[in-house]
Amino acid sequence: MDINLPDVLAEVTAEFAKYEEALATNDVAALDEFFWRSPLALRYGVNEILYGHDEIAAFRAARPPQTFQRITDKTVITTYGRDYATTNIHFHRVGGDKTGRQSQTWVRLPQGWRIVAAHVSLMLPPQA
Repeated sequence: MDINLPDVLAEVTAEFAKYEEALATNDVAALDEFFWRSPLALRYGVNEILYGHDEIAAFRAARPPQTFQRITDKTVITTYGRDYATTNIHFHRVGGDKTGRQSQTWVRLPQGWRIVAAHVSLMLPPQA
């Protein structure tokens, strides 16, 4: 299996950057498009467990408008062959003490690269 083919890595990196921009600006329509339109898609969030594109889209639509500005400490994007990739980041929320992790599984579908599974979690602050 070919890991991180340069052209595939560039494609996924570009899509991931678009996703991050949509998240930072709370572009709900764009965020919905990034997820696979299937009942098999899933997103485990900080306080939610969402199964299927309909639940993911409903969650985004119901959430109060806000932006999610964050500083990314580390990003790891890995592609496996031409149609499968994972993205992982470690981040800090701007203006707060929250540190988090985000992982996504991306698959190339006929519609393009889509997130088929995602997980976001926050970490407790270090104990003094």
